[in-house]
Amino acid sequence: EVYSNTGGQASKATPRGASAKFAVSGKTGRKKDLGMIANAYRDVYVAQIAIDANEVQSVRAIKEAAAYPGPSLILAYSTCIAHGIDLSRSADHMKEAVTSGHWPLYRYNPEPTPGAKPQFKLDSKTPSTPMADFYAHETRYGTIARSNPAAAEKFAVEAQEDADQRYRHYEWLSKEE
Repeated sequence: EVYSNTGGQASKATPRGASAKFAVSGKTGRKKDLGMIANAYRDVYVAQIAIDANEVQSVRAIKEAAAYPGPSLILAYSTCIAHGIDLSRSADHMKEAVTSGHWPLYRYNPEPTPGAKPQFKLDSKTPSTPMADFYAHETRYGTIARSNPAAAEKFAVEAQEDADQRYRHYEWLSKEE
């Protein structure tokens, strides 16, 4: 969720409130939803996975992407030592990323069978972990909490609103298709 090849600079996909180069005080804007940008092309298979959060969903997405005759994009959540995560707890952190709504799991198949209408499948349940709890485990958010607690609290509230809105949109898509 940063430009790693340039030393961890904030990117359009950096989450709100995260500290990164050129956003040391926390990124103020919402993160871009790369999966939905690809989904807008309507002919790209798109999935968002977190292997340790839901192995079955991950395997299903990989198999569907491999079988799809056009372009496929799989966005996979991965823990990062730069986020201050104890990597021995990666599986738990991936699950929390999903249950907080930070990283909802879904699959979009433009043509699941020849001639069939597109399908958007939301594979995550309604978020149940507060975004603030997810933020509390990562250095990129903890830095802000220590230096500017009021800003960190504001970011957590706004990030929760972002996650809730994103989930409602995904629910709507899953019903529309």
